[in-house]
Amino acid sequence: MIAKKTETKPKKATLAPKVKKTTTKVNIKLGAPLAHGVGRRKSSVARAWLRRGKGDIIVNNLNFKEYFDTEVTRLEAATPLRVVPHADKYDAHINICGGGKYAQADAVKLAISRAFVAQDETLRPVLRQHGLLTVDSRIKERKKYGQKAARRKFQFVKR
Repeated sequence: MIAKKTETKPKKATLAPKVKKTTTKVNIKLGAPLAHGVGRRKSSVARAWLRRGKGDIIVNNLNFKEYFDTEVTRLEAATPLRVVPHADKYDAHINICGGGKYAQADAVKLAISRAFVAQDETLRPVLRQHGLLTVDSRIKERKKYGQKAARRKFQFVKR
C-alpha cells in the first residue's frame, strides 16, 4: 500500500484588516407630508416628500451626505435647497431606486424642485431661472440587431 502525501496550502495573508463602514440610519417620527414630487434621470427614479423641519435631506433612511459619496453629487442634490429662500424650514425625505449615483443626484434635484412647486406655486420662476425644473431626457440608446452596439457596426473584412 502506497501512502499518499498530503500537501497543505499556506493561508494567504491579508494586507489590511477589513473595516466595516458605519452608516447611521435615521429614524424620525414623520409628520404628514406637505408636498410630493417625482424626479427621473436615465434609469433612476426619486420620490421626494417635503415635511416641516430644519432643512435635512434624508435619502433611503440615510443622511444625504452619507448616501452620496462625492461632493459633486452632494452639491447637485442640494441645489434646490440653496436656491429656495425658506428651504431651511422643510425636510426632504427621498426614496431612490435604479441608476448610478450621478443620475440619482440629478433625479433628487428634480424631485425636490417639483415638490417645492407643488407646495408653493410662486417658486416656479425662481426654480425655472436656475434650470431646476428642466428634465434631462437623455437615456442610453438601445442596441440594434446586426450591429455590435447601438451605432457601432461589425468591422468589414475584405478577404
